[in-house]
Amino acid sequence: MIWMLPLTICVFLIIRKLSFKIKTPLFNPLVISVIILIPILLITQTTYTEYVGNVRIINELLPYSVVALAYPLYELIPQIKARWKSIMIITFTASIASMITGVSIVFWLGGNHEIAASVLPKSVTTAIAVTIADSQGGIQSIAAFCVIFVGTLGGIFGHQLLNFFRIKLVAARGLSIGAVSHAVGTARCIEVDYNEGAYSSLSLVLCGIITSLIAPFIFPTMVFIFDWF
Repeated sequence: MIWMLPLTICVFLIIRKLSFKIKTPLFNPLVISVIILIPILLITQTTYTEYVGNVRIINELLPYSVVALAYPLYELIPQIKARWKSIMIITFTASIASMITGVSIVFWLGGNHEIAASVLPKSVTTAIAVTIADSQGGIQSIAAFCVIFVGTLGGIFGHQLLNFFRIKLVAARGLSIGAVSHAVGTARCIEVDYNEGAYSSLSLVLCGIITSLIAPFIFPTMVFIFDWF
């Protein structure tokens, strides 16, 4: 089924081109592409395993694409040096808040430890999230789904939420979206404003590192607290 890879790429490129004309965040290229591809796979009776196996090169390029997002940071080095303390505080707080809220919601809804561990790294990029989830006893597929779901929500509604609260500072907008919506949100930021995308890229990288370092301590602590109560 060699047609799967070119079909996926063509569908995404066409939808992305249309998104520039249909200027609404609801017309998200990632979401619309998935909506189009699912019926095609069902009609051709193509299983998910077969599809993933034929387009695995896209997944393999994901880590490199995340690294490529760091390129815009080069032009903002002077600003980053001037604000590095604020940036570290923001990304550290966002990483902890994201993990605590995700795990708390799972436990409050009656979920088990395995599901909670899968949701734990929902706000970092997929390549990092699946590793963190697996190390804490989570399910990689659920972790990947949570990452995509959260990133898509941020890419669609992130800027609307920031506009609603009248947050106009480019650095604040970029850091906040990058902290919770990783690569999908960052891609949207780059489309809106180049500098905003640079700050989002920085937040994406820092939150990924911070989450990787503190997740092994945060998760057992939260499990102990919820089991105690």
